[in-house]
Amino acid sequence: MPVTLGQGLALTLMAIICGIDFWLEGFYIFRPIIVSSITGLILGDPTTGIICGGITELAFAGLTPAGGTQPPNPVLAGVMAVVIAHTTGTKPAAAMSLSLPFSFLMQYVILLCYSAFSFFMGPADEAAKKGDTGKIVQINVICTAIVALLYGVIVFLCAYVAQDAMKTLVENLPDWLAHGFEVTGGVLPAIGFAMLLNVMFTVEFLPFLLIGFVMASFLNFSNLLPVAVVGLALALFVYSIDDNRDKAVKQALAEARVNGGEDEEDGI
Repeated sequence: MPVTLGQGLALTLMAIICGIDFWLEGFYIFRPIIVSSITGLILGDPTTGIICGGITELAFAGLTPAGGTQPPNPVLAGVMAVVIAHTTGTKPAAAMSLSLPFSFLMQYVILLCYSAFSFFMGPADEAAKKGDTGKIVQINVICTAIVALLYGVIVFLCAYVAQDAMKTLVENLPDWLAHGFEVTGGVLPAIGFAMLLNVMFTVEFLPFLLIGFVMASFLNFSNLLPVAVVGLALALFVYSIDDNRDKAVKQALAEARVNGGEDEEDGI
């Protein structure tokens, strides 16, 4: 189904809001699971939005800005994965792979902003020396407004203006290439989750990882809700053990202080 002008404008407004949030990292509504779900609601296809959001979120799970580096943009990936799947009938996994060029495009736009905004550093330094907080606020508002406008323009052009060209391109892809995008879309979430585990993994939690893997891989579920409930139960179990351990340590320290005080008094 094509994207209407009203839907294109709604996606533009959403992209502006999510783009500002990504720029400020305030409420984290820029994550693909949220962006794709809202996109699906706007396009009247919430199921596709949630599925694309889940796949894209896993693929972007281990990608986060660090220092001067800028990962592929999650907002454009979240929007375009749903738009491609909705307008072309492509499977969500393949649509997520096809959305990556748009994500890379916005990544380079943001990097360009980082370089261009160095122009404001001189005036900001002068304002700081004079204690002119109003000028500093004005500079920050201008930079944020430019970024927000870029998000809106790019999403409108990609999701609405270029949808016919995008649909023609997808429909004329060779079968082997379309299948390759689908396979890639299935592999990328595993890579994203592996990148996240590379940071968070500890031997202490290996048993829980194995339990989740066995449940998800070898047991038949109509959905993954039972796995999530088991994960929540294990998390509460570990939290309870750690909490009791902390209480025991604090109690032991308190008793040691009391006993130490008594010994000192006896010695005197």
